[in-house]
Amino acid sequence: MNTYKTTQKLTMSALFAALALIFSYIEVIIPFNPGIPGIKLGIANLVIIIALYYLGPRYALTVNLVRILIAGLLFNGLFGAIYSLAGAALSLIVMILLKKTGLFSVTGVSMAGGVAHNLGQLLVAAFIVSNIKVFVYFPVLLFSGMICGTAIGCLSYLILRKLPDRSIS
Repeated sequence: MNTYKTTQKLTMSALFAALALIFSYIEVIIPFNPGIPGIKLGIANLVIIIALYYLGPRYALTVNLVRILIAGLLFNGLFGAIYSLAGAALSLIVMILLKKTGLFSVTGVSMAGGVAHNLGQLLVAAFIVSNIKVFVYFPVLLFSGMICGTAIGCLSYLILRKLPDRSIS
């Protein structure tokens, strides 16, 4: 890869990480409370999906790690960062695999990522409290992950259509 493209991807990654961190902060300060604990919109994932499609998996991983570590230090604390990291890791793995198949739209990949994120967080919760009964909450998180993932996926699709030169990845 030439130096210009590498520099361009690095610059875009830094911008995406900053934007994802801003979205994480917005999600912290916006009082979104649907009455069910643990449900978030996941608007920072909008940036991760765009990074995945626009820059590629390696850069999406980097953007996500930077966002989680800094947001964990600033807003969520250690346990929040651990839960977020587990959810993000499983989510990104699922999204990368589904994207590689070419069988799923951006919205489908995002929806699966939302569900996988919630599953990853439940796996950590079950491990921390040493109780598998936390999975009784999974159906609620399944539907919330599908709904929020679909919304984020639709927005991602619209934004990706507007971005110039998709050949950056």
